[in-house]
Amino acid sequence: MAAATPEDVPWQLVYQSRSGPPTQPWLEPDINDAIAELPAKGRRALLIVPLGFVSDHMEVMWDLDNEALETSEEHGLVALRVATPGTDPVYVSGLVDLVLERVNGTPTEERPSMTELGPWYDVCRPGCCENVRAGFKPALAGVAP
Repeated sequence: MAAATPEDVPWQLVYQSRSGPPTQPWLEPDINDAIAELPAKGRRALLIVPLGFVSDHMEVMWDLDNEALETSEEHGLVALRVATPGTDPVYVSGLVDLVLERVNGTPTEERPSMTELGPWYDVCRPGCCENVRAGFKPALAGVAP
C-alpha cells in the first residue's frame, strides 16, 4: 500500500487494541495518540485503513468506529474508516481460488500471482513452524493434504 500511495499523500502506520498488563510495552504509536497529533501537523482529515484485519468484528468496530472516530471528532478532524474485505464477493472468490489451488494440487508455477514475487509458500518445510507452547512439535510442517 505504501508503494502505491503518492509521495505527496502523508501516511503513518499506527496500532490499535492494546492488550496485556499496563506494565507490558505494546506496539506504538497508538492510533488515538496519532490522531490527536494531526491538527498540530496541519491535518484536517484522515482515512483509517485496518490493514491487519479481514473482517469487521468487535475489536475493529470498537477501536476504530467508536474510539478512533470519537478521538477524531474531539480534535476537529473529519475521519473515514475503510471497510474490511469481509464478505465482499471479490475477496471471497479469491479465497475460494486459493483453497481450490491447494485441494487440486495446482503446481506453484501455474498459480496466478499479483506481484513479481510469485505465489507464496503454503506448505512449510519440516521444522519450520515450531510450536513454542508444546516444545518442538511442528505445526503440520511438511504435511501435504
